Amino acid sequence: MSLRADAPPATAARIHRFSRAERWIHRTTAALMGACVLTAAFLYIPEFARLVGRRELVVRVHEWAGLALPVPVLAGLASRAFRADLGRLNRFGPHDRRWLRAALRRDRRRESRPAGKFNAGQKVYAAWIAGATLVMLGTGLLMWFTHLTPLVWRTSATFVHDWLALTIGVVLAGHVGMALRDPEARRGMRTGSVSREWAEREHPLWRD
Repeated sequence: MSLRADAPPATAARIHRFSRAERWIHRTTAALMGACVLTAAFLYIPEFARLVGRRELVVRVHEWAGLALPVPVLAGLASRAFRADLGRLNRFGPHDRRWLRAALRRDRRRESRPAGKFNAGQKVYAAWIAGATLVMLGTGLLMWFTHLTPLVWRTSATFVHDWLALTIGVVLAGHVGMALRDPEARRGMRTGSVSREWAEREHPLWRD
């Protein structure tokens, strides 16, 4: 049996979502953030600390992973696609406020949650994690260069750093959990393309 000559190619049902540079930025940032969270757990949870033993090495890995965390994003600014998506993440429209109201009411109907390329939840998460990363970097530097700041600054920085680290761990767990529930979204980040049916269902206002 031969295929029809006018049959559309299999790739016609898929549309481009993320460039190679964007996927690299996401993976590298995720690896660095994972290293920060994992080493923090080994530093602050006694049961984990006993498994490693080499506290000084864990501290150094934690510090350098934290310092390197902004590097993928800064390097990614050379990508036009990445800059365009940053602009989309930074814009909030009426449909985003509608999405958030529906989320607060736990209204899961698709028509109640209109979204462009990124929904309002993704925009809020991106803004929050970017701000939290900068705060963690600043407080970490205050804790690292102890001879440059007074004791009260270092004490306050330690308090903020520790509690914000716990909050980041909880938020990241939620982020990973939501990704695990959406295999097509994960495929889009892994391969760069998503099915047209998924895009029309989850992001009906997105115009590529």
